[in-house]
Amino acid sequence: MKTISAILVAISLVAASPVASVPAAAQKLDLSTVSCKQFLDSGERTISMVLMWLAGFFTDEDDPPIVDFDKLKVDAGKLGDYCRKNPTTNLMTAAEEILQ
Repeated sequence: MKTISAILVAISLVAASPVASVPAAAQKLDLSTVSCKQFLDSGERTISMVLMWLAGFFTDEDDPPIVDFDKLKVDAGKLGDYCRKNPTTNLMTAAEEILQ
């Protein structure tokens, strides 16, 4: 029951967040089509959300469910540097080079 309550609270927080007020079309981002330049120009909030998603995407299934903010900050810096030097590179390609 605690798990279900926690899930419901999380869903309500997401639904009430400012992101929920964005038009439905803007709520999806196909990262396979995003260039490094587009990523860097997307704004701090979008960059932060994408970085968190990438951190999860490139985490092994057997790794413990821990968010290492220090590692995330280091990886974000590396990805940002790579993307500034390679603005036309696809974001997922850049992330594979940096985060794997």
